[in-house]
Order: sequence, then structure tokens, then C-alpha cells
Amino acid sequence: MRTVLVTGTGGAGRTTVAAATALAAAREGQRTLLLSADSDGTPEALLGIGAPRSAPGRSADRLPWSVPVELAPGLWAARVVTDEWFRGELTALQERGHGLLDLLGATPLDGEELTALPGVEAIALLRALRAAQTAPPGTGWDVLVVDMPPAPDTVALLALPEQLRRYLRRLLPAERQAARALRPMLAQLAGVPMPAQKLYETAERWERELAAVQGVVESEATTVRLVVEPGPLADRALRTARAGLALHGCRVEAVIANRLLPTGSSDPWLAALSGQQQDALKELYEQWAPTVPVRELPHLGRDPHGLGDPRPAEPPPAEPPTADPPTVEPRPGDGARRAPAGLADLAGAVGAPAARPDRPAPDPWTVEDRLAEDGVLLWRLPLPGADRDGLSLVRRGDELIVTVAPFHRVLPLPSALRRCTVSGAGLRDGWLQVRFTPDPDLWPKRL
Repeated sequence: MRTVLVTGTGGAGRTTVAAATALAAAREGQRTLLLSADSDGTPEALLGIGAPRSAPGRSADRLPWSVPVELAPGLWAARVVTDEWFRGELTALQERGHGLLDLLGATPLDGEELTALPGVEAIALLRALRAAQTAPPGTGWDVLVVDMPPAPDTVALLALPEQLRRYLRRLLPAERQAARALRPMLAQLAGVPMPAQKLYETAERWERELAAVQGVVESEATTVRLVVEPGPLADRALRTARAGLALHGCRVEAVIANRLLPTGSSDPWLAALSGQQQDALKELYEQWAPTVPVRELPHLGRDPHGLGDPRPAEPPPAEPPTADPPTVEPRPGDGARRAPAGLADLAGAVGAPAARPDRPAPDPWTVEDRLAEDGVLLWRLPLPGADRDGLSLVRRGDELIVTVAPFHRVLPLPSALRRCTVSGAGLRDGWLQVRFTPDPDLWPKRL
């Protein structure tokens, strides 16, 4: 399934761009689900729909989103219901671990008294990404468009499955699973019942779920659209977001420059703001294009509400030329970009996501053999947007810990590099190049 994650700088109009992207996909005949993680009612106000309704059935069996609402032919919208999902998951966990809870004398919590804890929103959203992929053929969606949190939170969220899997491997290594065979014997020696088998299976279930979610994030069919309102402050935030996404291997398919003001205005105040935007827009093109397309969206002059006409706009009929075309006096605020009538008109400018194969994306981290020329192996890591001041590297055993600004990732070294020592590193043209020199005590000897 094609998945588009829409994020960007705070207040740049991510929800608007996500809705326009979903509508553009539906216009091309794709069954599209627009999924929002925002719980403040903004998506519902934008789309002109009522409050989300809970899905029927037991909370543990429900999907982690509200009942989808059909907005237009082929387009549905839903919201991640964190509270309900959390209650269902914790209730099911209590049922699986009731043996241990009874042993400890604990009193189980009722579903009605449970409230979602801070940070659970990220887990619920990841669960929703996975659940959307598991619908039976013919009953699910072709395209999933997700209105994500701001870029720093999105990067942290997408990195979470890999990080949690690493924690599980360190805290519950596979070799400890052999202790299960000793559980009946330990129970007889201790004279007390040991935790139920289902409790031991919880870690394995988490590992499978996290691996599946990580597979969605790392799929070639999952891409990111970055939304920004051009300006000097937003430019720096976008650079940081780009470096974080690159560090975790996320693929940016487009940058959306939103709320562009008209150019050529006679109003000095509006002309100054527009000029500032145009300078920032030029920087965007220099940083991203042509590798990543930059798409421009005009300022609507008002807050969008509803989709408008969801059908693609048809060009007006051509009129015969006249000898003396009428003269139209320009008005203040007119310019190269005119505000469209509604949200549906933005769908054409945003564009539908292009088809991509649903398979693991190729590894962007490559090892270059320079043993013959320089006596080193070069590990090349693409980190566009990173700068030297916010970059640090630490070698820890068979891992390389890379920190870029607020983002952090632990990378396992390829097998050849594990037998080497780090001899230097440099950042050039958006590429981090780490030099490894073979360790004579570990490197294979030539005969």
C-alpha cells in the first residue's frame, strides 16, 4: 500500500496539505484513507465533518481509529483514537498477566478508569500505520495519507520501532528464552506459581509488531511530504528536519511551500512580506531541487473549510479573440498567484503521490573500498541538512552512534568494518564519510 506521511514545521498547514494530497489521490481512482493524529478538532473543522464516532465492538478488537467518514468518491477520513486504543491494550495486557498480578496481590484496573499516558499517542499512531497495511485485499485502501505531528516529533516517532526493538534485544536476549523450560521446575522448588506463559509471550508479540511497523517505515512505498511556510526561521527548522529524516533513512518525496503571498503588490507592507517569502523560496529551491521537487501553494486569504468541489477542475471553454481586448486595472494584492476558491483547488498543485513498489527501500549507507589507494574503507552516510557543529560520532563495540542535532541513532557496523578502527570522518556536500582502517590483529592475513 502507498503511504504518504505529511509533516513539516509547526503551523505551516500540514493538515491542509494532507487533505489536498488525499483528495488528489482519490481523484485518480485510488481508494484513499486520510488519517489524522490531531485530537484538537482541527481536521474535522477543516473537512467540515462532525466529531469522530467510536467503532463498535470490544475495545481490544477495534482498529486504532474512528469510524471512517466518506468525504468524496474514493476518499475517507478517520482519526487515531488514542484513549480507546490505550484502554483496550492495557486491559488485554492485564488479562494476559493475571497470574503474575495475582501473585503480587495487585488489583486490576477497570477500563473506565484508564486514561492515556503522555507519549502513548506515538505508539497508537504507529499501530495505526501497521493496521492499515493488514486489511484483507479488496476491503482496504490503496493510499494512506497521514497528517503527522511537527517534523521533530515525526522523526522521533519513526525512529521508535527500531529503538524499542534494540531495547528488547538487550533486556530480553534470545538466549534467555531457554529459561522457559525450567519454569515448571522452578515453580516446584519455590512452592509458588510462576507467571503464566502468556506473559513470556508478550515480549515476542511486541517484537513482531515492532518489526512489522519498522517494515512499513522502511518500505519504498512510504514517503514523506514536508510542509513549510517559507521564511528565515522555517528554513533552519527544515534543515534540521531533513537531517533527522535522512539519519533514519526516510524518503522525502516533495517539499510543499505553503501560504505564498501574491507578488507585485503595490501595498508596501504586503510587498515586504512577499519579498521575504520569495527569498526563502529561492533558498528552498537551491537546497532541494531538482532532487526533491518543490511545489508551491498560494495563500487562500482565509482559513479553508470543506473540500469544495472534489472533482478535478475542467478548463473553461476558449473564447474567440477580439481585436481590442478589454483593459483591466490591477487591484492591490493582485499578482502572479491568485487565491483559489477552496481546498479542492489545492489538490492539483499538491499532486497525487506517484506509484512506488511496496518493498524494502535500498540501504543508503554504502561502503567504498579504498584499500588499494588509501588503505581505508569509507562508509558513506547521506546526511543532507546536517552541519558540523551539531554532528557527533561514537564507536561502541560493533556499533556507531551518530548524533545529528537533537536526533540520535545507533547503527550496527557492516561485518567488514567491525574488524577496523575509526581513523577519521568528514562531512562534505551532505555526505558523512567515516574512514575505517583495518586492524592488523583482526583483519584476514594474506597468504
